[in-house]
Amino acid sequence: MPSEQDQRDAAAYQFVAALGAAMASANYPVTMIRDAMAATSRAYGLDVQLLALPNYVQVGSETGDSLYIANPDFDVRYDQSFQLAKLVARAPSGSVTPEEGMAELDRIRHQQRRFPVWVTVFGYAVQSAGLALILQPTPWSLVGAATLGLLVGALSVVGRRIEAIGYMLPTICAFLVAFIVFTFNSRWHVGADSLRALAAPLATFLPGAAITLAVIELSTQHVVSGASRLVAGFMQIAQLAFGILIAAQLAGIADTNLDTTEFNRLGAWAPLLGVVIYGLGAMLYFGPPTSFLPWMLLMLLTAYGGQWVGNAVLGSYASGFGGGLTLIMFAVAISHRRVRRHADLDRRRRADRAAAMAGCDPAHVVTEPAGHA
Repeated sequence: MPSEQDQRDAAAYQFVAALGAAMASANYPVTMIRDAMAATSRAYGLDVQLLALPNYVQVGSETGDSLYIANPDFDVRYDQSFQLAKLVARAPSGSVTPEEGMAELDRIRHQQRRFPVWVTVFGYAVQSAGLALILQPTPWSLVGAATLGLLVGALSVVGRRIEAIGYMLPTICAFLVAFIVFTFNSRWHVGADSLRALAAPLATFLPGAAITLAVIELSTQHVVSGASRLVAGFMQIAQLAFGILIAAQLAGIADTNLDTTEFNRLGAWAPLLGVVIYGLGAMLYFGPPTSFLPWMLLMLLTAYGGQWVGNAVLGSYASGFGGGLTLIMFAVAISHRRVRRHADLDRRRRADRAAAMAGCDPAHVVTEPAGHA
């Protein structure tokens, strides 16, 4: 019969594995996952061997007597990631027991969305309109992005509930959006052939965050994790391209007519207003805490500023890189900001790093379309 100490150690092993799996579900870099799991294990007095991959976490004792495996079996939503970040900050200090940690993970898993479905769909339409003001500031693009944003937002809800549709959602949405835009343009000749007119309602499917994580992990010699994320990101791009090309063929649009011509018929103020509108739409769609709105807007404006500088200095193809680099530097600056109470320094820094990682996701969308275009 296991002793009381063995039972406590077993509960600790289980929690460490479950914590790592939850972080993997939230798309943390494997370096942060390993650091959090190792620090939490030390806090419980465990000597462990760790393995962390994007879809697999393993925790075992040094002697090999115990082995615990956890798979990321649910996707951590953006609004859930804030509560997870708090747990990630507390666990390495040992201030939370394994039982409390497992209960908190279960609570995060079953946390309800902040807003009802219709608000999230409307929020997606608002953020699509904001992106249209950034990418293609024309009246037709603005109206089209908002309308098609409602369509894509509604299909995203369906995809979350029907697994088979969810797997093919990027292709389905790309096909429908492109076919509607191309057909509308061929009949009324409003000049919407540019791929930039399609980017706003489809931007949520662009895998900029995944590719950024892949580059980070490959550069830190986590080849398996980085390569798997990179392949998954390119596969999602291929799904989008397939849907757009099929729609172009059915609508009778030649491949040579699919360009990235930029038009601005509203004025120089439109992109800056678009960043703010996108931030408000993202608040409704992703549902983070209201107190995060100022940070989100500052992060979005910083990313857009970096993209603008990158475009001016390096050209349009490198503008996305400029925005992404600026975004990462901004997130690092947030995570290392000074705090007054020295005793809380490590815990606060862990929380800041986790929150900064979570906050990057919506801001990546602002930089992605330009980089892909």
